[in-house]
Amino acid sequence: MEVTKTPQAADVADLPIDAVRPPRPGRWVAGVVAGFALIWLAYTIIVNENLHWDVIAEYLTDGRVLGGLWVTIQLTVLSMVIGLALGILAAVMQLSGSPVLRGTSALYTWFFRGTPLLVQLIFWFNIGLVFPSFGIGVPFDGPKLIEWQANELITPFTAALLGLAINEGAYMAEIVRAGIRSVDPGQREAAEALGMSHRQVLRRVVLPQAMRVIIPPTGNQFISMLKTTSMVSVIAGAELLTVSQRIYLGNFEVIAMLIVASIWYIVLTTIASVGQHFIEKRFERGHHALQVRVRRNLRPFGRGNA
Repeated sequence: MEVTKTPQAADVADLPIDAVRPPRPGRWVAGVVAGFALIWLAYTIIVNENLHWDVIAEYLTDGRVLGGLWVTIQLTVLSMVIGLALGILAAVMQLSGSPVLRGTSALYTWFFRGTPLLVQLIFWFNIGLVFPSFGIGVPFDGPKLIEWQANELITPFTAALLGLAINEGAYMAEIVRAGIRSVDPGQREAAEALGMSHRQVLRRVVLPQAMRVIIPPTGNQFISMLKTTSMVSVIAGAELLTVSQRIYLGNFEVIAMLIVASIWYIVLTTIASVGQHFIEKRFERGHHALQVRVRRNLRPFGRGNA
């Protein structure tokens, strides 16, 4: 009796595949329309005489504009560093076993996420109306060893830094907390079984693994902070937008100066986006290598030996 032989897996895998992409006329039409719209928009902007490109080129590297740009960079970096530190502290407090620490952290994030940043900036700028002076000494209206006047201590830059950093810390607390919770609890248990303290487990085991989750939203927050510093103009913080406003109040080139500010904001956010890409790639190396090993191990055995 003759037995019919079935084709081997290797023979099936070696069969030629004659795949044809289905036509997508809608994609071509949409591409043509989008390309035409971009060309038309670029042409309209370039040839528009009301934009005064000569004024834009003149003030793009003006000393006052560059000074405001430097203040914007300082506010962004300092606010993010302080906000990140506050966020890590608040996130650790939220994960603490102490109800007092959890309640304090929850109250902090609830209040500063629930009030507008613009209101916070104006409040810090006018803090002298509530506390005319600050000092170090005996609490509860005791004698002061050192005392400063609020109007001298809280400058527009200081008020802007306080408002931006403390507000950012409330958002970073949630980002860091989500990153910490993304780490497998077994990692913490294994580290504690090796005799590590809670602080060592957090610093050496949990946070390094949580960074892969924390970095992308933190990068987005940094880019957002670059643009959020423009709100400081309401308290005359001498950043990029404030300087641009002062200039166009003198030369009446409102649109040109706003374009100058926008160009610098785009440059800063582009640089920050490139930096975020490389930082994410750096922290993804171990995770990507693990995925490659898993995919390699899951390949069918004997495919090349059939």
